[in-house]
Amino acid sequence: MHARSGSLTPTILIIDYGSQYTQLIARRIREQRVYCEIVDCGIKADAVAALQPQALVLSGGPSSVFDEGAPGIDPKLFELELPILGICYGMQLLCHALGGKVSAATHREYGPAQITVLEADGLFASFVPDDMLAVWMSHGDRVDALPPGFVASAQSPSAPLAAMADKTRRIYGLQFHPEVAHTPQGTELLRAFLFEIVGCAPDWTPSSFVEWSVQAVARDAGAGQVICGLSGGVDSSVAAVLVERAIGDRLTCIFVDNGLLRKHEAAGVVQMFRDQMQLKLIHVDAAERFLTALAGVEDPEEKRKVIGRVFIEVFDEEAAKIGDVGYLVQGTLYPDVIESISSKGPSAVIKSHHNVGGLPEHMKLKLIEPLRELFKDEVREAGVTLGMPHDMLWRQPFPGPGLAIRCLGEVSEEKLRILRDADEILDDVIRSAGLYESVWQSFCVLLPVRSVGVMGDGRTYEYTICVRAVESRDGMTADWARLPYEVLARASSRIINEVRGCNRVVYDISSKPPATIEWE
Repeated sequence: MHARSGSLTPTILIIDYGSQYTQLIARRIREQRVYCEIVDCGIKADAVAALQPQALVLSGGPSSVFDEGAPGIDPKLFELELPILGICYGMQLLCHALGGKVSAATHREYGPAQITVLEADGLFASFVPDDMLAVWMSHGDRVDALPPGFVASAQSPSAPLAAMADKTRRIYGLQFHPEVAHTPQGTELLRAFLFEIVGCAPDWTPSSFVEWSVQAVARDAGAGQVICGLSGGVDSSVAAVLVERAIGDRLTCIFVDNGLLRKHEAAGVVQMFRDQMQLKLIHVDAAERFLTALAGVEDPEEKRKVIGRVFIEVFDEEAAKIGDVGYLVQGTLYPDVIESISSKGPSAVIKSHHNVGGLPEHMKLKLIEPLRELFKDEVREAGVTLGMPHDMLWRQPFPGPGLAIRCLGEVSEEKLRILRDADEILDDVIRSAGLYESVWQSFCVLLPVRSVGVMGDGRTYEYTICVRAVESRDGMTADWARLPYEVLARASSRIINEVRGCNRVVYDISSKPPATIEWE
């Protein structure tokens, strides 16, 4: 990891050909403490040279090299003499570009497969010939003839050329996906490429990133005043603490309490950041303003628009009171900006903007995004380096519109009260069972459904609470969490007995896709 012109320079550059696993390649490489970035497959050799990477990885993708308009590779990239690893489509593209032969496979491979090691060298240096490895295949074409200078490193029953190597030019290809969990020894192959072939240094650490980022923010923010929209979530919290480390009390955090937060959350945010972490914090209680604007609104998208509009109004009013503000801190993460990075090259810590997140044009702020190079788990590691409390860093994600999109239909004080009480109980049950950090999110949804119940000797007709708990790595996909029956039973019993206005609890067993994590 090294810096150039105010930006981190990637040690490894991943050229994205559209694979669903491209982000996973990046995560696997970073797990080895090697910094990498993803760029669009249209990148030219001069742009790659300007980034000064040590090596390239070509991702997989859904295309065939024979498709009209199939993504290609700038032939001048080979003149840079960088080590290259092609994965799946990346391997086929290398063969196609360098004089080999690619054809439609007689038997397509999608899913688990076995390969046999042929050459115990290069990527397979830690194995011996005839070793059998379980791998994950996902390809329709296959390589029938290697380009000049290449040898076969592995084969499978359906792909006689399942891996290839040109040791002289340090160009390698794998027909399978080493980055997925279904290739158990894939990490060994990636490590061989990174450390034995490329010679990377494992210096991408939270402490090194924090040190670099603090220096970059201090330099680029100059003497200007900086504001941060603090929600209390992991991303904005770590961003705020990092920027405060760089510029001190020239950072003012604005916490807008929209009345849609969980029980006791607003007081907790104020206590944590103002009292415990000593950040300059403005707490704006705008609950009544938000709820008034939401009166009569039922459509989920309209709710989001109303909440966004009122937030902008409140935030703008508070920012204007501070005076000469030149910068806005935002907790943008790497998955949020991969597309823009791919088309624009290296990311900058601070960039000019006119309308970030719907902020008004007249604010004319520059944006500070100190976390834009990080994945979620790396943000938490950076927070540990900054000395932030564990409970703060491991908070589950919470949606920007808050409980408004977990209260289906029109939002009211009474519905929010029911939802908050139920959510507090679920949180307590999940934490008591030691499951809070093993699930991605666990929360309650208030359904616009009433049902008949019996409590004591009386008939009830009250709301239904839906419990939602999912497991995920990054929120892009998710599976419903198989919570133990006794945990669900405890949550249901407590919610029904302790929350006035609710007499039924159900559990959501939908995955994403086709469902979403949130209900609205």
